[in-house]
Amino acid sequence: MDSIAIMEQLMTSEGRAEPYPLYAQARELGAVTACGEGMIMVTGYQEVNEVLRDGAFQVADAELRSRWEEGFNEHSSKIMLSRSILERNEPDHSRMRSLIASVFTARRIAALEPAVVAATHRLLDEMAGLGADGTPVDFMETFAYRLPVGVICELLGVPEADRHRFRTLAADLTAALEVIAGDPELDAADAAAEELAGYFTGLAAERKARPKDDLVSALVQVAAADPARLSGHELLANLVLLLVAGFETTTNLLGNGLSLLLDHPEALAGLRSGEISPAGYTDEVLRFDSPVQVTSRVSIGNGLRIGGLDAPYGYFAFLLIGAANRDPQRYEHPERFDPTRRDSRPLSFGGGPHYCLGAQLARLESAVAMPALLARFPHLARAGEPVRRDRWVLRGYQSLPLTLGR
Repeated sequence: MDSIAIMEQLMTSEGRAEPYPLYAQARELGAVTACGEGMIMVTGYQEVNEVLRDGAFQVADAELRSRWEEGFNEHSSKIMLSRSILERNEPDHSRMRSLIASVFTARRIAALEPAVVAATHRLLDEMAGLGADGTPVDFMETFAYRLPVGVICELLGVPEADRHRFRTLAADLTAALEVIAGDPELDAADAAAEELAGYFTGLAAERKARPKDDLVSALVQVAAADPARLSGHELLANLVLLLVAGFETTTNLLGNGLSLLLDHPEALAGLRSGEISPAGYTDEVLRFDSPVQVTSRVSIGNGLRIGGLDAPYGYFAFLLIGAANRDPQRYEHPERFDPTRRDSRPLSFGGGPHYCLGAQLARLESAVAMPALLARFPHLARAGEPVRRDRWVLRGYQSLPLTLGR
């Protein structure tokens, strides 16, 4: 297949389910290839990394997307995401990101470890009760979603009674991030965006009247004191983004990681015994089956190149992170799942100005959760076929049924 055919196939249900053979075919065409007028497909690790870090390549913001995407301004989900740091360029991106980073600090995240440990063991207790008689337990619903959503909601200040609502809403909203989404999916994304905006409007009003020690209160105070630093629309968009990004990709990291361990008993045994470090395991899951498979950038300069290919002003680059993480120029035996790799540095959290703010939190949750799960259930096994979500950009499972054993 040529590059256009590969891209088309990646946007089908079959291609989304098994993208890695298609990535391998794409790499045979070169690390950087044209894939239609004004579009470039990038599969090489070095090339993806360089574009992510180069300020001459920017995210497609609302102005660009409203010109390129028919009906963009008709979808509240797309408009909301375009108001967040996810889809903003300089100077707005730095203005908003610095505010969020000032309250979403590395020290604050590191201090969460005891709470993550406690939450992990509480959820494992609940799993044990559900599966005590041999009844299959869905790992995605009972653990992989509930752990990260609980942690990010604690940081934000979202009451525990509300947290059950968010898995379906996030799944619906993130359809707006997909390269191709149909009208029914976008209608559901719009409804989710409106419900989430309404929820955070109410929570922000509560925190403005009665502040607490949480991220919502901190950001509400900034927006109230100086709307030029953070407008009301930007506040809501970024609160929604922090919630959804705070658990969506970590849920997929936990599910993808456990499925890989069940397929690789030697890795499972090594992590359980301590021969494999939780950090090395997490890096390899991120590399081998990344929760984020693709992102994009737009050339905003003249005379730019990606690899050996010209990237004139306005060219759109698809950065295939899932392919770059298996680049044989970067990794020895890239198709082998090997948690003992050194210096892995997967690109799953992005790079440059848009590097994921929650990367440290996701790594912490994975490093705590998976060894605890394996220690608690030494006879963990599949209880039927898992079900993948039909997505390309955000790769993960809808369900992963398990039996817990004795």
